Amino acid sequence: MSSLVQSVDWLAIAPPTLAAVVGLVVLVADLFIGEDKKAVLGWVSVAGLAASALMLLPLRDGDRATFCLTGDAHACSYTADRFTLVIQFLVLGGALLAALLSVTALKDANKDLPEGEFWFLLLSSAAGAALLPASRDLATLIVALEVASLPAFALVGIKRGDKKSSEAALKFFLSSVTATAVSLMGVSFVYATTGSLYLTQIADKIQHVDGQFHTLAQAGVVLTLVGFAFKTAAVPFHFWVPDTYVGAPLPIAAYLSVVGKAVGFSGLILVTVVALPSYGDVWGPALAALAAFTMTVGNVGALRQQATRAYSAVRLLAWSSVGQAGYLLVPIASAAYSKDAEKAIGSTVAYALMYAVVNLGAFAVAALVARTSPLNRISDYRGLYARSPLSALILGFFLLCLAGLPPGIIGLFAKVTVFAAAVDAGLGWLAVVMAVNVVIALFYYLQWTTLLFRAPEGESEKHRVPAPLTAAIALTAVLGIVLSGAPQLVLRFSATGLF
Repeated sequence: MSSLVQSVDWLAIAPPTLAAVVGLVVLVADLFIGEDKKAVLGWVSVAGLAASALMLLPLRDGDRATFCLTGDAHACSYTADRFTLVIQFLVLGGALLAALLSVTALKDANKDLPEGEFWFLLLSSAAGAALLPASRDLATLIVALEVASLPAFALVGIKRGDKKSSEAALKFFLSSVTATAVSLMGVSFVYATTGSLYLTQIADKIQHVDGQFHTLAQAGVVLTLVGFAFKTAAVPFHFWVPDTYVGAPLPIAAYLSVVGKAVGFSGLILVTVVALPSYGDVWGPALAALAAFTMTVGNVGALRQQATRAYSAVRLLAWSSVGQAGYLLVPIASAAYSKDAEKAIGSTVAYALMYAVVNLGAFAVAALVARTSPLNRISDYRGLYARSPLSALILGFFLLCLAGLPPGIIGLFAKVTVFAAAVDAGLGWLAVVMAVNVVIALFYYLQWTTLLFRAPEGESEKHRVPAPLTAAIALTAVLGIVLSGAPQLVLRFSATGLF
């Protein structure tokens, strides 16, 4: 009789486990550290996230799997393949940059933000986000999604006595819980028709579902995708985004814009391409329509932002992130029609890496401007070049990357790969919709960019930039410039190895 006791590959699960352990250490240490030394918790958290990311290095040579079914080595709950490692790098790197921004934000908040709870919640969410791309059964996927999401609700509403923050957290929470409930119903339908929660077994068994259960299986496929579509901020599950980004502390808005999306897209990829490839005729058209609506609504929403409105810069970045989500959905939809699904998924991963670097960089500069202009209006960026030439040049570079214009070559390269994925899959109409949306996006990105270099309305004052904020801006700028010089590195790095 084979043993039911499973061995655990501790090295494979080290990245999310280390982040979770450091989170617990920070939570306990917070009880014993005086108010004047709370800043130490931030640096411990930054070091913990950096160490978690470094734990990916020993895993890069081969696939590892653990928590597998006895007698079926291919049915595992946790797999550290190349796709997992790339998404974990994106998640942990994004969380690390958000943590650097948070060190300055917490210091500026002057005790309005509880530091111990903040760092514990951020590390817990990062651990869940790092677990999700490695999950290879639907139960672990949903648990990882909730571990990443629940701390994020608290982080959005963590500002003490701030009604805007509390309202944003409540809206985020209620809409997310609804989406999760729908997803759980979908998972139950898939389990009822296949008798398994493991993605590889579902992929095989769902092809042989009895005719009377075919409609139930289709409903399960669609409902399962809802929770992950919500995380990606795909239309019509996007309505929480602008208010949540405005109400949350700015580093948390940056975190949600990148890490939250990585969670949603990795979940979508695993559910569609790995578990349900035979149902491409169901999820392919659905995701293609979602992509078209999402990029259009997001870009039109960003275009309508008024420069003098309070928090208009953050709102523009929020609507822009919705539009970018539409571009990210295009290659996943294309995988349903393409002969080379791995190449299509690689395009999404490549675009996600580009987007993570430049969007976090844009939020970092926004955090710098917010230190002197708390309302963070687009008009507050007028004459930024006169006040801080390097910050203005870096923000201009990031905006051009998002627009896909030189010298932001990495943005142009990423958009071309997404176009190619749509065309290769025969989705010419979706490529046309994307082209129209790229033109719409050019208008508001260039409008903001030109504002940076116009003459300031008042006297320009120069302010000292804190070291953590400087490090976050510099790191994203260097990465953006290097990748623009050698964009092929992104495609090489983003080869998924899912198949």
